[in-house]
Amino acid sequence: MTLNVELVSPAERVWSGEATFVSARTVEGDLGILTDHSPLFGVLVDGAVSIKGTDGTTTEFKVSGGFLSVSNNRVSILTETVSQ
Repeated sequence: MTLNVELVSPAERVWSGEATFVSARTVEGDLGILTDHSPLFGVLVDGAVSIKGTDGTTTEFKVSGGFLSVSNNRVSILTETVSQ
């Protein structure tokens, strides 16, 4: 089973697809998200978001603030600015 992940900024959809793991830093600490993770909503802090695709490659993004939502194997990451 995989996660359906979308990383979006106001200007563009930066990354969209299936992944096996997502990590991000929130105001409450670092998160690691695998399939069947319990639902959550987090406020992102400036830092790295890592997405491990189903092909095994990991893509790192630097985000500036935003929100992360997890529900039913869907991960939505909304950020103010993002770079790779």
